[in-house]
Amino acid sequence: MSVAKVIEINASSKKNFEDAIEKGIAKASETVKNITGAWVNEEKVVVKDGKVSEWRVNMKVSFVID
Repeated sequence: MSVAKVIEINASSKKNFEDAIEKGIAKASETVKNITGAWVNEEKVVVKDGKVSEWRVNMKVSFVID
């Protein structure tokens, strides 16, 4: 039997949503082992001078507990 846990993280990027997701998972992987998946709850952007300056995501990340 396995037991999984879910954590919620926020990540951002100056490039795009995909980069924000990848950065968030990479950072979480530094301290959390056995990450098995993630889903994006929310996407939002920061706008400065009429242009998107930052992409942000809020994600739930699941991992198996040893």
